[in-house]
Amino acid sequence: MDSAWSFAIDRGGTFTDVIGRSPDGRETSLKLLSSSTAYTDAAVEGMRRILRAAPGAPFPAERVAAIRMGTTVATNALLERAGARTLFVTSTGFGDALVIGDQARPELFALDIRKAPPLYAGVVEADERLGADGGVVRPLGAEALKARLAAAVAEGFQSCAIAFLHADLNPAHELAAGELARQAGFGFVALSHEVSPLPRFLPRAETTVADAYLTPVLQAYVRQVAEAVAGAPLYFMTSAGGLVRAEAFRGRDAVVSGPAGGVVGVAETARRASWRARRALASWR
Repeated sequence: MDSAWSFAIDRGGTFTDVIGRSPDGRETSLKLLSSSTAYTDAAVEGMRRILRAAPGAPFPAERVAAIRMGTTVATNALLERAGARTLFVTSTGFGDALVIGDQARPELFALDIRKAPPLYAGVVEADERLGADGGVVRPLGAEALKARLAAAVAEGFQSCAIAFLHADLNPAHELAAGELARQAGFGFVALSHEVSPLPRFLPRAETTVADAYLTPVLQAYVRQVAEAVAGAPLYFMTSAGGLVRAEAFRGRDAVVSGPAGGVVGVAETARRASWRARRALASWR
């Protein structure tokens, strides 16, 4: 769609920067407050202003080729502890594994060690166990887990992070527990073998909890923007600096979505500057 606009957007906690490139290659930039009573969303409002869409008129999706956005929605939710109320479901005996953590000591000689509280608000230990080869040592106690999950939903838990020992080798127990969680009424369920299919339990479980904690908040924002742009192609920047479709954007990918955009921009600027410098040097010689 060379005859359509494309947008690059940085949606920060305080300001939102919108850059629009017109079909003839000209660029227009706009800076708005990210939160204002004058509009619902700063990114959408910025695009509407650049496209000169009339107030109240439908978003002109047919004039937009692509919308690429970096956002600190997940970053701010993590820093402000404003994620979903999350339940951590794990193997019997490992309920406090994430609180204990590993032997990392950021302040090696500190006598008063202060650790941040976990992201989850409750723990359920499921009666199950897999061996180091992925074989079933103890089958999943489905009925007991089902009752405890239903009780957690009744207490107001919204999101569920499930991480069992050795689930990277055999996801059967996680899949069964995930189905029970959905049946119990959890709005979002994260399974560790899908979120982070790695052999080490601790980082896999930590990533799964973060995904369950942040994704509901992130998806709410993504849905809001997607509905507002009426089907225009919408992409979000991941922490790795790549782009994913809006429907594939999850909390595990978004913690440094906004900062990653800055790094990508600096890297590209440096690459172009280096190319120009080499060209200038070659012409001088």
